[in-house]
Amino acid sequence: MEEEEKKEAITHGKEEFLDVSAGKGRKKITTYVIAFVVIGLIFSGKVIMSSQSASDWLSNTGIFGKLKHLVPSTDKQLQGEENDRINILLIGMGGEGHDGAYLADTIILASLKPSTKQVSLIAIPRDMQVPLAEAGWRKVNNINAFAEAAVPGSGGQATIESLSKLLDINIDYYIRADFEGFKNVIDEIGGIQVNVENTFDDYAYPILGQEDNPNYYARYEHLHLDQGLQTMNGSLALKYSRSRHASGLEGSDFARARRQQLVLAAVKEKLLSKQTLLNPVTIGKLINEFNKNISTNLEVWEMLKLWNLFKDVKKDEIINKGLSDAPDGLLVSTISSEGAYILVPVSGNFTQIKNFIRDIFGTEVINKETPIEPITETATVNVKNGTWVTGLAGITAEELKSLGFTITETGNAPERNYSETVVFDLTYGKKNESLKTIKQSTNAKQSFEFPQWLKDYQNQASTSDFLLILGTDANNTN
Repeated sequence: MEEEEKKEAITHGKEEFLDVSAGKGRKKITTYVIAFVVIGLIFSGKVIMSSQSASDWLSNTGIFGKLKHLVPSTDKQLQGEENDRINILLIGMGGEGHDGAYLADTIILASLKPSTKQVSLIAIPRDMQVPLAEAGWRKVNNINAFAEAAVPGSGGQATIESLSKLLDINIDYYIRADFEGFKNVIDEIGGIQVNVENTFDDYAYPILGQEDNPNYYARYEHLHLDQGLQTMNGSLALKYSRSRHASGLEGSDFARARRQQLVLAAVKEKLLSKQTLLNPVTIGKLINEFNKNISTNLEVWEMLKLWNLFKDVKKDEIINKGLSDAPDGLLVSTISSEGAYILVPVSGNFTQIKNFIRDIFGTEVINKETPIEPITETATVNVKNGTWVTGLAGITAEELKSLGFTITETGNAPERNYSETVVFDLTYGKKNESLKTIKQSTNAKQSFEFPQWLKDYQNQASTSDFLLILGTDANNTN
């Protein structure tokens, strides 16, 4: 049984690459995003660092001068900036030469709020089961693999599109890296020094390519590290990060996540050191490595603007969260009909998870004293009274008309038990200016959980851009 479990783990990607989602005890994953940010900023030769030595070197080589023309005017916005929420998906996978090469072993949703300079990181476990149109219910890590099998190079885009639909948010960007890139980057910077906190022994670390060796013991190696400061090359650092069968304390999910943080912190420190940044040869090799093993849909100017917007964010200010099956988590572990270990929402649907992600920066408080400007786009609204307060829909409709909205209909909602005013965006993000104005003028919260009667309404030809359902709180604001 143990042999079959280990083989399944290797074949189906159970070995996790920098899996920061495991374990409630994980305190921070900021070093992970730092590594990805460095990767993204150096990707395709776009080198920008937040250290004085880096800036000096870049200025002396003239790179800043060459890149300045790529920075857009201030009125050119990043995807999501208009709605004050920029979402970037960070994906880690095995890559060519690994079993389950394109299974996404690590998925992290990075959200950035330009108005407050807030950053959040939400780890999405690879075993979370999600619906896929072409394959039914599957683990979320399959999205990237299925897309790559159909159209090479499409996995990153397919993953953000699927998760955008599932989570009811717009994820416009992705950065994807593989094992080989991570390993080679460490080798290119001359290795890293990691403080091994406990003597480390894993007697069953899988050897790549030996999964089916008739000699069972030839499938695994003994991975040993003494306690204390150790110098690691890329291969050893990757093994130390991925090990799942270590003895004693190091065999827990928490310990594995801790090791990953130590390795990433060491990589970040070495990447940002003068030894690396002041060495044009090393920078050139890193750029080449990133071009081979890193992919992203971020344009040059978008990277530059992202850096400019969030370069001053301190790592202890980043909100670190993760979806998990911890006692207070939003997921629960179970076994699928096919006998696979999976994670599913505790509530039976994704509503709680959607709300958790939506409100990661807290519930927005609207200042009613701030003047609300009329909209500059054409937008239609259907206003429904979700209370027993007479005339509420008509009063609100008149206010929205004064702001430039066209009211398609007013009346009572099929359900009259709403305590809070909610708005449904039936354009799915195509008219964010109008959505923002509706929220400002009515204190409405955007809802993503469509009741059945609303689904029936959507099928009608007369569907409006927005459906506003007034709650009892609206009686206090009009």
